[in-house]
Amino acid sequence: MADDYLVRIGKLIRDARQHRGWTQTQLADALATSQSAVNRIERGNQNISLEMIARIGEALDSEIVSLGYAGPMHLRVVGGRRLSGSIDVKTSKNACVALLCGSLLNKGRTVLRRVARIEEVYRLLEVLNSIGVRTRWINDGMDLEIVPPAELDMAAMDAEAARRTRSIIMFLGPLLHRMDNFLLPYAGGCDLGTRTIEPHMIALRRFGLDITATEGLYHAVVDRSTSPDRPIVLTERGDTVTENALLAAARHDGVTVIRNASSNYMVQDLCFFLDALGVRVDGVGTTTLTVHGVPSIDTDVDYSPSEDPVEAMSLIAAAVVTESELTIRRVPIEFLEIELAVLEEMGLDHDRTPEYPADNGRTRLVDLTVRPSKLEAPIDKIHPMPFPGLNIDNVPFFAAIAAVAQGKTLIHDWVYDNRAIYLTDLNRLGGRLQLLDPHRVLVEGPTRWRAAEMMCPPALRPAVVVLLAMMAAEGTSVLRNVYVINRGYEDLAERLNSVGAQIEIFRDI
Repeated sequence: MADDYLVRIGKLIRDARQHRGWTQTQLADALATSQSAVNRIERGNQNISLEMIARIGEALDSEIVSLGYAGPMHLRVVGGRRLSGSIDVKTSKNACVALLCGSLLNKGRTVLRRVARIEEVYRLLEVLNSIGVRTRWINDGMDLEIVPPAELDMAAMDAEAARRTRSIIMFLGPLLHRMDNFLLPYAGGCDLGTRTIEPHMIALRRFGLDITATEGLYHAVVDRSTSPDRPIVLTERGDTVTENALLAAARHDGVTVIRNASSNYMVQDLCFFLDALGVRVDGVGTTTLTVHGVPSIDTDVDYSPSEDPVEAMSLIAAAVVTESELTIRRVPIEFLEIELAVLEEMGLDHDRTPEYPADNGRTRLVDLTVRPSKLEAPIDKIHPMPFPGLNIDNVPFFAAIAAVAQGKTLIHDWVYDNRAIYLTDLNRLGGRLQLLDPHRVLVEGPTRWRAAEMMCPPALRPAVVVLLAMMAAEGTSVLRNVYVINRGYEDLAERLNSVGAQIEIFRDI
């Protein structure tokens, strides 16, 4: 029995190492041991202590085993089942984390309605609580109340929680108004290759923020004599970059113009939230935002973030891949029009209801019914563009959709260094995906999916794509260590089960 556990642990370690892209030598260097020792561990031929397992998990940023609480979560998927009925789209993960960061602007009480109960939100709440912000779930756990202290205790920050979310980078914008100097841990999150924060620094430098990075920390110093004297031109039309600039401009006493701004869904939600705080933002939905900042914000605000278009795309892909008829309710159609246009050209059979407003009163929603369809590969490649183009986070779902279409589809994910590589995990489930380079993958369909047991990719959307393929594959599959899925989706397995999937959550060692 002990030998069997050693083999299982060794396989988990090997899979986690390979997903990180490390050699055995690189892992050995991180552990201050030898390559031969790592080789013995991975083959199950080496006795290994809990302390060593914890060190390996920390080095690989993967929960090989958890100490002091339940171990990592896995999913057992019985595939080949048709979905039916209807399912609601949850509120936007990316909007919710931006609004949590935005709550630091306000001295008053902030209530956010129907906040996504996901790991990314939990990590930010741990950080906020550690620096003195009081948060509590109200209305039977549906809504979140946030009350800041008079002074933030930055020295008490939960650095471990902060390092597990890239969203922590959006603390910079609001914090520069609250203190003259502070420390912030390096941002973490998905493993998507090198993601520089230099565009953030270029934008925030105009508000007097200077950053020095040393020993895993950003050292921030604010020069109060500096303020934007001309429009801020973002060097990258990124979502979090735009949000950080908006958060900095919100309490700048004056008018700030931000050009080359993202107009994506989470940015629009943040603009609507700022409006509720008394900060007027002109140009919402365009690439030029004009922010009429106020030096102090002290108001009780109640705001409802809109639904998540990427989750909606996940559910559309689930219906397509499992050849099901499924109604997806509360779809933010403005942010899925390009995706649906591409799917229509591929032959998707679907219809939609008339539009109706989201709870924020601004975002347009529809209910969308998807039916089994015979899809053809698109003539043009699938590639992302800033909004209103095809959403960057929706590109991976087209890998699963292209796999069930007739013909070859080229997917070009030019934004992230590693994500196209993770899509080739579909080959272990019967897919035929050829990696052309770190950014391009050629998908050939149709696919006869087959069950498999595998480690969850370390990036959110590719991980969900693997889960969807398992749902389509006849037989029983196992997806191990699904923390990354829980970062961005609330109760995804249970909700898919409610429309006919058969997914069991379990834990082991």
